[in-house]
Order: sequence, then C-alpha cells, then structure tokens
Amino acid sequence: MSYTLNMSTRSVVKKLIPTALFRVVEPYGHLGESVLMQTLNAYPARGLKVIGVTGTNGKTSTCFLIQRMLHEAGYKVGLMTTVGYGVGADIKPQIQHMTTASSGLLLKRIKSMRAQGMEWLVLETTSHGLAQHRVWGIPFDIAVMTNVTHEHLDYHRTFERYRDAKRRLFKLANHNRKGLRAGVINAEDPSAKLFAADIAHPITYGIKQGDFRAEKISLKPNGVSYTAVYQDQQFQINCRLPGSFNVANSLAALCVGHLLGLSKSQIEQGIAALEGVEGRMTTIDEGQKFHVIVDFAHTPDSFEKLFTDLRPAVKGKLIALFGSAGRRDEAKRAVQGKLAGQYADEVVITEEDDRDIDGQEIMLQIASGAEDAGKVKDKNLFLVHNREEAISFAFSRANPGDTVLLLGKGHEKTIERADGAHPWNEIEVAREALKKFK
Repeated sequence: MSYTLNMSTRSVVKKLIPTALFRVVEPYGHLGESVLMQTLNAYPARGLKVIGVTGTNGKTSTCFLIQRMLHEAGYKVGLMTTVGYGVGADIKPQIQHMTTASSGLLLKRIKSMRAQGMEWLVLETTSHGLAQHRVWGIPFDIAVMTNVTHEHLDYHRTFERYRDAKRRLFKLANHNRKGLRAGVINAEDPSAKLFAADIAHPITYGIKQGDFRAEKISLKPNGVSYTAVYQDQQFQINCRLPGSFNVANSLAALCVGHLLGLSKSQIEQGIAALEGVEGRMTTIDEGQKFHVIVDFAHTPDSFEKLFTDLRPAVKGKLIALFGSAGRRDEAKRAVQGKLAGQYADEVVITEEDDRDIDGQEIMLQIASGAEDAGKVKDKNLFLVHNREEAISFAFSRANPGDTVLLLGKGHEKTIERADGAHPWNEIEVAREALKKFK
C-alpha cells in the first residue's frame, strides 16, 4: 500500500498560522511529512541509483537526455520530470502543475516504477522540492546543476537563498556514503565553485571552460552537433534538440555517461536517440505559410538564450506571445517584456496562470518592459488577455515566412485562473487555431 497526505490539511494549517510564522515553520512541516511518508512507505528508493538534476533552465531536457542515453545502453531506468514520468520508453504525461511532486506522490510513483523493474531513476529536482525537503530520504548518487539564474524569488525571497536551496541536492548526494558522491556542474555558471565545494567528486562542463568542452559547434533547425573534448578523448555529439542551450544540456548528459562508465559509442548513440521533448522548441505545422514554435521558456535567462538563437535564423517577422504567472516572481515580468521588445518585431502579451492575481495588472507590468525597449501599444505591442484568443490574434499578424513563438506553457496540461485549473494543451490549441490559416 502507498500512502499520501491530503493536501487540504496543509492549506487549512496555512490559513490558521500567520504568514510570517508560516514561512519559519513551513520547511519543517514538509520535513515532518517526508519523514512520515518515507516511514509509511518503507523507504521505497533504498537500493535505487538516483541521478538528480537541478537548475533554473534545462532541467527537463537534461533529464530526458540522460534517461534515454541510459535506456539505450541497457539500463532499467525511470524518469520523473515536469513533462512526464515512467520507466524505459513508457513515459506518461505529467498532469500536476509542479516539477518535484509532494513526498507522498513521489514515493507512490517510485514504488510503482520499481514494480516495473526500475533500478535507476533520473529525478528532476526543483528548489522548492529541496527547500521543502520533499526529496528527503532519496539516495542520490549523482547531482547535476545546469545553471542558476533569476527565478522563484517570490518564494525564496533572495537569489542567495534560491541558489543555496539548489545546493542542497549536492549536499544530499555527498552524504550518500554508499553512492558515487559525484556532481556534474556547468563550469560557466557564476555559482559553479560553490556547487563544486559541496560534492566529493565534481566534474564540470562548458563551451570555453570545464573538464568537458564543446568545440566545432553547429546549430541547425533540427538540432545541434559538436565535438566534445575531454583530456585526450573526443566525442562526436549529435543532439536532436535545437538551440544553443542544448549544447550545455547534452554536455551534462555526456558527463553522467562518463561517470557511469558508458563507452564512447553508448554516449554518442544514446544522446542522438532522443527525438524531442514535448513543449521544448516544438514546431507546429498544419500547412500554414508561417512558422510556429511552442516552448516552455518563462524566465529572463531562457528568453535571452532562445531569442539570441532564433533571431538570426528568422527571415521574416518574429512575433512573441507570452505572459507571466500570478503569485510568482513579479520582478522578472518587466525584464521579460524588455527582452521580447528588443528581439521580437511584435509582442503579444496574454495570460499565463494568473491564479488569483489581476491578469490586467500582470500584463501591464510586462508591457512596461516592452515599452522601454521601444514597443508601442496597438502598433507592435498587443495585450489580449484570453490566451486562446491571443494565439489566434498572433497568427493573424503573421505573414508568409514569419515566425510565431508561443512561450511559457510548453507541455503543461492546465492553465490556472481565479476559479481554479482549466484543461489546457498549448500544442493542440495552436493546431486548432491554425486550421483557419492554411
């Protein structure tokens, strides 16, 4: 039997405790829940080999690359990420609006996956999940850090607390005396040295810095290719996920393969085997004369990388559609608006999980940044609150050869409004809207 905790209990407790006090006691409440759930479920992760991946951007793609590489090499490996979970090639969509599940649900899924023969687990691990001790009792062998940039300050309040929450993954792995106690770290991240100090056996990667480096990089519409160099070894990497950020993500996967003793051909073939990740640079083609791309990008850093990659490749106009979640980091809204205003020819601002926050106010905060970048309302800056209507509007602005970016929702299966969560599938909404533009 698997045990979970009724989430309404925590909601009631939160209402009864003043906000300031709740912030103090909350992590320990989660820790108590995790200890209880592990005890009731008999520590189901014991005996597993676990690879945890944390970072602001790139976690999901890196997890998928690692899992597929190990699967192709013959490992009985499971996957738990924002997008999906499962064992081997049987990956189920993730419906819940979170990355690291609550302790009870996490352990329930681990039990189920172990029953399917799972011996290894690749686990996407968020700062929230770490700060709230949701992964307490999970025996991490390898910790992976993709990057640490501006995000979730609504919860962590300072960048340092956010960064240090992610460092907990490395400390957990380092305390696993039966594990590999290894860490894979982006050498070009400003926090790299701090993460390296938290783990017994750090290994780094990067384009210009790191133990593993990428050379002769080729960016293509359908992926990236490069030569990875490590000491006197060279790996010819062909990754089918487009975007320069997937050079870094695949390098991280390569490092994991190296730590586990995979052969050169197993690493190369395993990375090349992954065809794509839902909602990550997903191209939608319904016969329309312009390009449509759906991506989960929702932070300033991911915006910067995505726009930098795409802008030189776009022949016509670049139209960017996005919003910003309510009850989340407000400071990033104007920043994202400014980045979109700088790179895109037209900006369409819409809803993105407003929750109980005024959607018009969120849009105006984003618009202020776009206006700072020179965009003018009703000329090349548009505010359309209903996301479905906004998508159709963005398509109506596109001419042959233009590119429309739908950002922020990616793979997610719900959109959260004041009255709760509503079913949502960005890719299917886009496909339906495109029927009018063939």
